[in-house]
Amino acid sequence: MQQTLSSPLTPLQLEILQFFAQNPSEEDLKAIKLLIANYYAEKAMDMADQIWEENGWTAEDTDRLARTRMRTSYKKP
Repeated sequence: MQQTLSSPLTPLQLEILQFFAQNPSEEDLKAIKLLIANYYAEKAMDMADQIWEENGWTAEDTDRLARTRMRTSYKKP
C-alpha cells in the first residue's frame, strides 16, 4: 500500500518560496510589504463598513464612539 504525502506547506507558502528563490531586490520587498499592508487595511475597512451598515450607525454614532472611553478598568490587587 502506497501512501501519498501532502505538502506541509500551503499553496500561498509555496508561491512565496518560489518568489524568494528569484532573489528579489530590497525595493521589490518593500513594495510587496506595502501591497500586503494595503490589502489587509482595505479588507478591514470593508468589514467595518459592512458592520456599520448592518447596525444602521450614523455620523452621530461615529462621533459618540470617538469620545467614548472603552478601556477595561482593572482593580489593583
